[in-house]
Amino acid sequence: MVGLTIEQATLAIIIGTLAAVVFALRVLVYLERRIANIDQNIERMVGKVAAEELKIERSQQRIVSALGKRSSIRRTRRSKR
Repeated sequence: MVGLTIEQATLAIIIGTLAAVVFALRVLVYLERRIANIDQNIERMVGKVAAEELKIERSQQRIVSALGKRSSIRRTRRSKR
């Protein structure tokens, strides 16, 4: 039974280390893609929330202006009495 020589053991360690580095890079690329997708989803949600806030603000402005007109009408009616 013949064991590994020093050169063969060194070569096996180097190849194993390179394989581990390649695997780690694959995992990093995969995680980067997932994070990019999560970031896109967050941007999409923020856009929807911002659009909804604008709708609410416009509605609020309409309500305030309508109430302002009503109160001015009531003031003029009261002052005429």
